[in-house]
Amino acid sequence: MKTSKKESRRSFIKKSAGAAALLSIPTIIPASVFGANDKVRVAVLGVNGRGTSHISGFMNLADAEVVCLCDPDLVVLAKRAQEFEKKYSKKVIQQQDLRKVFEDKSIDAVSVATPNHWHSLATIWACQAGKDVYVEKPGSHNIFEGRKMVEAAAKYDRIVQHGVQLRSSVAVQEAIKHLRDGLIGNVYMARGLVFRWRDDIGRKGTEPVPEGLDYDLWTGPAAMQPFSRDWVHYNWHWHWNYGNGDVGNQGIHETDLCLWGMNVGLPEVITAGGGKFLFDDAKETPEVLATTYYYPKEKKIIEFEVRPWITNQENGVDVGNIFYGSEGYLVVYNYDRYESFLGRNKKPGPSRREGGDHYKNFIDAVRAHDKSLLNAPVETAHLASALAHLGNIAYRTGRTLYFDPVTEKFVKDKEADKYLSRPARKPFVVPEEV
Repeated sequence: MKTSKKESRRSFIKKSAGAAALLSIPTIIPASVFGANDKVRVAVLGVNGRGTSHISGFMNLADAEVVCLCDPDLVVLAKRAQEFEKKYSKKVIQQQDLRKVFEDKSIDAVSVATPNHWHSLATIWACQAGKDVYVEKPGSHNIFEGRKMVEAAAKYDRIVQHGVQLRSSVAVQEAIKHLRDGLIGNVYMARGLVFRWRDDIGRKGTEPVPEGLDYDLWTGPAAMQPFSRDWVHYNWHWHWNYGNGDVGNQGIHETDLCLWGMNVGLPEVITAGGGKFLFDDAKETPEVLATTYYYPKEKKIIEFEVRPWITNQENGVDVGNIFYGSEGYLVVYNYDRYESFLGRNKKPGPSRREGGDHYKNFIDAVRAHDKSLLNAPVETAHLASALAHLGNIAYRTGRTLYFDPVTEKFVKDKEADKYLSRPARKPFVVPEEV
């Protein structure tokens, strides 16, 4: 599909009064944006881990197709391309440099499954190139980058979906409606729980860069360090230069749901404690992290806990959320199930188990070019990620922090403010003005 044809379609749909009426009805996708037989052409950026799920997620849809795979590691890239061609009986474009993907006018959307330190810049560059974006959690590596991502999506009028699947779960959506409608009364507290096995990663030390890996490109916006398998390819999660620990990994699903269920934004007071208790390995992020976020004006509180081993479940939850209200409590298990318990006797209330298709929700919004259809728009990506970042900053400074949700800075705290962004490394710079 040629860009000129597609852009003319988009211009027509925006200018057409009849099309505007169609766009106001979420269940109708106007065929004028993409032809009846046209598919949204998707490139997946980062195919070593989570990107494999992105490939199958989009290839399972009638209205989308993966046409390009991109990864700085040519060995990984070749393997995924071979798997793709065998499974789907078609060739796929291979690119090592994501900038080449953004230059390709035939690509409509990109799906960002890179390490965390690339998420925001890849999203911003994609928006600037006129691409719509599905970006994995966390949306950002730090708070500054998250805000710039929101600004880029707005400025370039792009569809940006955050990869938190529970937002598209029918059951979870119903649970949120119950919270809004007062099923458990005044909801004053939420707990996010991540109790997952996280083993010792050892200490592998430094070594020469493996053949086929563009390590400069892999490092991107992060600070350059000698190559080590302590972070390439998966264990980057546990190093501040690239990842955000488990609160910024699995935990983003839960921080997002805490904010959604409590109907709040960023907090004013943050405390955190934790550390490494089990392993003497190369990890920098804490094995255990317990964080409290306080909203004095709303009289609400969020508690969040990460553990790398499972000693027990809380209300049957090892990964999920618990909401407490004046008339009962509601439990969300993982991504697609909830139960409620009412009154002092914990009488079982409404419950449901049903998932949804987050990739389809994104593609529907892209085809309609309608941000209102998104279940997890870019603003939620920034907020859910920022909540995790605030907990990490409180842990790293070792004290209670006071935060201004309006300015998105700490109150008279220059030390804490340093963690809101990171030094730029050219040419991989998140701009002040997107």
